[in-house]
Amino acid sequence: MGKRIVVALGGNAIETAIGTAQSQEESIKKTMESLVEFIKDGSQLVITHGNGPQVGNLLLQEAAGSTKKNPPMPLDTVGAMTQGEIGYWMELALDEVLAENGIDKTVAAIISQTVVSKDDPAFLKPSKPIGPFYTKEECDELKKEHPEFVYVEDAGRGFRRVVPSPKPIKMLEVGVVLAMLEKGMVPIASGGGGVPVVSDGKGGYVGVEGVIDKDFGAAQMAKDVDADELIILTAVDNVCVNFNKPDQKALTNVTVDELEKYMAEGQFAAGSMLPKVQAAIKFVTAKPECRAIITSLDKVADLVAGVPGVGTIIRSK
Repeated sequence: MGKRIVVALGGNAIETAIGTAQSQEESIKKTMESLVEFIKDGSQLVITHGNGPQVGNLLLQEAAGSTKKNPPMPLDTVGAMTQGEIGYWMELALDEVLAENGIDKTVAAIISQTVVSKDDPAFLKPSKPIGPFYTKEECDELKKEHPEFVYVEDAGRGFRRVVPSPKPIKMLEVGVVLAMLEKGMVPIASGGGGVPVVSDGKGGYVGVEGVIDKDFGAAQMAKDVDADELIILTAVDNVCVNFNKPDQKALTNVTVDELEKYMAEGQFAAGSMLPKVQAAIKFVTAKPECRAIITSLDKVADLVAGVPGVGTIIRSK
């Protein structure tokens, strides 16, 4: 049996400038043509993905068309809806690619819930922007209807709603993912970090208004399913220091201590490379015998082929 790999896809693997369903499906098809290399190599593959643009689009649609009789859905439900949307597209695309390669495997997307703590400090300081931009006057009107919502100015472009971004504790559907892997299937899970839920104190869970960082969600799932590798695919080939400067340097093999030193220097942009680096550190710290890799989708074939110097490989020591 091959390695168990969790692959985390960034927005570049899904979103397009047009934003239509057809254009996103075409983008996902190209992504699956790359990911099938892991399956051909004999690896057990788990796929996870972001959903930020799709959540934003759905919130825009709801804002434009909602009425008292047709109210907008809460954020946890919107997260689940977009998990299903993207998971469906990925199922279609990967089924097609597998057939083209003569591989008989079942692919299934799982609407995933991720447990967070109701005492997470993120709930006291919402920071994750979602949805459309508003004027100050529009925000004042919206707060009359939803006084609990928080809006902040975003880079001079207007005001946006911000929500908590709590840290994941565990994925509830891990047993389903493991059962699928044992049967040789390909699960698509923890999309958008999973729908954040908290204990209801009665043995069940309830959804909360928040967004889990997709990279932290991927790291948590990789730990929960006992993966051998966490591979975070993004828009660049390597993690770099002095990014976009004349002395830019690509990192190839790096330890947690080295990355923490670079983080202390402010080398990685918040909301961009920083959460990917932090997620990689989280995984290899929890599983010191394993490694995490950050690279681009274009480098997957070279990575599978074992070409030296591909991507940034993170180890605990």
